[in-house]
Amino acid sequence: MTLTYAIAPLTLAGLVALASPRNPDPASLPAAPPELNEWTVPWPDSRPRDPYVDQKGRAWFVGQAGDYVAYLEPRSGKFERYEIEPGTHPHNLVVDSKGSVWFTGNRNGRLVRLDPASRKLTDFPMPDATVDDPHTMILDGAGNPWFTAQQAAVVGRLDIATGKIRFWQTGEGTRPYGISVDQRQRVWIDLFGTNALAAINPETMKLSRYPLPEGARPRRHASTADGAVWYGDYARGYIGRLDPATGKAEEFVMPSGARALPYAVAADDRDRVWLAETGVQPNRLVAFDTRSRKFTDSVAVGGGNSPNTIRHMVFHAPTREIWFGTDRNTIGRLSVP
Repeated sequence: MTLTYAIAPLTLAGLVALASPRNPDPASLPAAPPELNEWTVPWPDSRPRDPYVDQKGRAWFVGQAGDYVAYLEPRSGKFERYEIEPGTHPHNLVVDSKGSVWFTGNRNGRLVRLDPASRKLTDFPMPDATVDDPHTMILDGAGNPWFTAQQAAVVGRLDIATGKIRFWQTGEGTRPYGISVDQRQRVWIDLFGTNALAAINPETMKLSRYPLPEGARPRRHASTADGAVWYGDYARGYIGRLDPATGKAEEFVMPSGARALPYAVAADDRDRVWLAETGVQPNRLVAFDTRSRKFTDSVAVGGGNSPNTIRHMVFHAPTREIWFGTDRNTIGRLSVP
């Protein structure tokens, strides 16, 4: 049997009907909740951490306790491992525009560049033997690696054109930790051992300190489109906002309050700042809308009371995903609405 349908011409009345509450504008519909995926790393108890997505969609990460670098292909679930020097204890990695993988040797005092195709490793040892703990690394707009060295109390920069490394001293006990580059190419550093952030001006190359409220201990941070720097106060359970222009800091209590222990921090493309509350089990990823000044989302990672810590995470803008590693030996991906 053949069915025949008559299609009436679209009139002004019809257009009004399409825009009526029966057919709401998609933008007015509630946003879908964040979607969480996790992959168990096949090398047990290796503390996989700090994944970073390359140009092929592979999520690279280090095995801090396993002395390896590896990647995950999210679609297939395939893992590929690259062996590195024993005793490196890699802490963090990034991928540059050419596809090279850079990682920090937290126990052997060096930065290392990996060519994924040839598997060749190129070492950039610290020029000062007392700086033996490169920690977290990022790349500036020119592709130069910047890094913190927590126990050595320095910030470093590798000039890829010359291969030379320069240091900035942050002061005894300051424990430089998280690091980022903002829209103006200023390099921001959490001084985890004290209540301050620091910044290096790309024009003068001078380091300045920005005091925070008494007792604050910033561990990780992220910048938003307005130039503000948002930090997690690991000691007191706040998210804080620093205005670099005025030096003023505002604070907002985390959902879990003083027991939140906010650790990993990332900002998405809608100026929401995501933080990992690691003082609760399971850990929770919570989103703070920096425009409304309200927490909007909460996602539990893991189950029960199994020990877990999400130490660092990165927002991948092309796919609108936040990537992180866990102490439960997983690599995680949060697709954000």
